[in-house]
Amino acid sequence: MRELPLPDAGAGERARVRQDRLIKPRGALGRLEEIACWFAGRQKRTVPESLRPAITVFAADHGVARRGVSAYPPEVTAQMVANFARGGAAISVLARRLGARLTVVDVGVASAVKIESVVSAKIRPGTADLSLGPAMTRSEAERALAAGAERAAGDTATGANLLIAGDMGIGNTTASACLVCAVANEAPERIVGHGAGLDEVGRARKIEIVRSALARARSRRPADGIDWLAEVGGLEIAAMAGYYLEGARRGVPLMLDGFISAAAALVARALAPRVTEWMLAGHVSAERGHRIALECLGLTPLLDLGMRLGEGSGAAVAVPLIEAALALHAEMATFDEAGVSERNA
Repeated sequence: MRELPLPDAGAGERARVRQDRLIKPRGALGRLEEIACWFAGRQKRTVPESLRPAITVFAADHGVARRGVSAYPPEVTAQMVANFARGGAAISVLARRLGARLTVVDVGVASAVKIESVVSAKIRPGTADLSLGPAMTRSEAERALAAGAERAAGDTATGANLLIAGDMGIGNTTASACLVCAVANEAPERIVGHGAGLDEVGRARKIEIVRSALARARSRRPADGIDWLAEVGGLEIAAMAGYYLEGARRGVPLMLDGFISAAAALVARALAPRVTEWMLAGHVSAERGHRIALECLGLTPLLDLGMRLGEGSGAAVAVPLIEAALALHAEMATFDEAGVSERNA
């Protein structure tokens, strides 16, 4: 993996100087000031441009879903892809409100998806059951990474300056829990949550499945993040990791969503550590392991609303907050401009 670029520290520092000259007490806007300076460094501009977000939802099925690790049947993945295409999903509504381009990509839905607006990049019709053997081959994981990278390249080529990856895949919190446990060296009890609505009995079953899958995978001695994706990951998770890596390679900020996106981010970091320099955490979800995963990534979430939907929804909800931070940075007067006296030394 090629070394990723670093943000422009000089632009970030110049933005901080501007913040300190705006007509307010220093630090009065709290984290909004940090956000503006963060984007200045990534856009290499003292005053960052307004956002042009692109949202891509990657969809795939999971063989482990047949083990009862989700409150919903596997068929829901394809049904939700159709709902995205009709514009009836939460992320569809949010994308319209933001004026953001929304793309849905089938990288591994088990059934045939014959919807013109859905991008077909199917690697295989769902993963194998990760509790019994590898979820996919290394070659398939690499192809899924490449599919995600291709979408990031397309989104940035058409002018997006903020990339959001969403997910859809019944059973994907199980695969994500496996990846977080593996990459962050955490115990399943601390990471495995209730997913889309499991009760405590279901969660206990899920913990045991994750534990056994990790033991099986570790016996095969995975060499890197791609091997871990192949052993216990998901096609949409791999595509999200590829999306993040290519976005960072192109110097475009990345907004993480929920637990699945954090798992993808951890894999991306294992492949190219600098990728986290380009990441913001839109929110922390109600899923048990999400906060731990964000701490491992060194990211502090912008919002904590108790959400646990996925799709990119939590990241999309955070976009107006960033837009407010950038507008304040760009449009507030300085003390000099306003003719207002500064505080006494």
